[in-house]
Amino acid sequence: MTADEHLLILVLALLLDRIVGDPDWLWQRVPHPVVLFGKAISSFDSRFNAKHLPGVLRRRNGMMSIIALLMGAVIVGWAIHGLLAFFGWLGILVEAALVAVFLAQKSLADHVGEVSRALRSNGLEGGRLAVSRIVGRDPETLDEPGICRAAIESLAENFSDGVVAPALWYGIFGLPGLFFYKMLNTADSMIGHKSETYVDFGRAAARLDDIANWPAARLSILLIAVGALVKRGISALGNAIRVAVRDGGLHRSPNSGRPEAAMAGALDIQLAGPRIYGGEVVREPMINGAGRDTATVSDIEAGISIFYSACSMLTLLAFLGFLLLL
Repeated sequence: MTADEHLLILVLALLLDRIVGDPDWLWQRVPHPVVLFGKAISSFDSRFNAKHLPGVLRRRNGMMSIIALLMGAVIVGWAIHGLLAFFGWLGILVEAALVAVFLAQKSLADHVGEVSRALRSNGLEGGRLAVSRIVGRDPETLDEPGICRAAIESLAENFSDGVVAPALWYGIFGLPGLFFYKMLNTADSMIGHKSETYVDFGRAAARLDDIANWPAARLSILLIAVGALVKRGISALGNAIRVAVRDGGLHRSPNSGRPEAAMAGALDIQLAGPRIYGGEVVREPMINGAGRDTATVSDIEAGISIFYSACSMLTLLAFLGFLLLL
């Protein structure tokens, strides 16, 4: 397939994911591709990350493992793409459906929206339960503004690595690039954290994931800013860009802070700051410290509105690219 066909497929996939999302009835019957990626990662983890191995060896094993996993993902993506290319328009439609599986527009908005609905209908305990499904921090330590901030942060961060990054990798490198990115991103979420078990074995996966997400995190700033312009006016656009440029680097991640800061500016609220994970306090500076210090349920709903507008801008950008190449 040519570059313009890749972008056409991406547009179709973005539209399909926006409308359908991740249907539970399907994934209750067949394994999600990311689940298969996870099983492959777990297999390498159990074989090459034994506790008795010295750190240097575990680090080497981790590097070789992620290289093998990424090569395997590229080969599988290339093989599936090559097979679908024989079927013309039917192959294009099937590939669009496959790409949509790896995007997270509707599912992300639904999960974050469930937090606001739970807070409105079931109060603090309902909100804590809902937010515990999308963030890793200790929910029992969160008050209502903390729950709202956590939901908005998850929305912004996952917009970058759950929507923009897979779309970007597919748009440039096709199905092999998309499989490469999703394998790497799944590995980072499974073995890329700095626990005693994975500080060495997952080091290469974490570093590579930071590199792979760098472009999407910066593009996310512009998309959120334009989404804010559409929903909240010119001042929200300027504030989103200004806060992202100023505070995007305050986050412990080289990428996550960029879309979070843009969303904080768009909504004029404070995000990040000290948080508790597994009983341990993670102290970080407050993003947009001059913004409102109390996030509300209405801020979650406004954030989802900006998120969907940003997703529409991404789809429009892909469509314009298709027209230019055509």
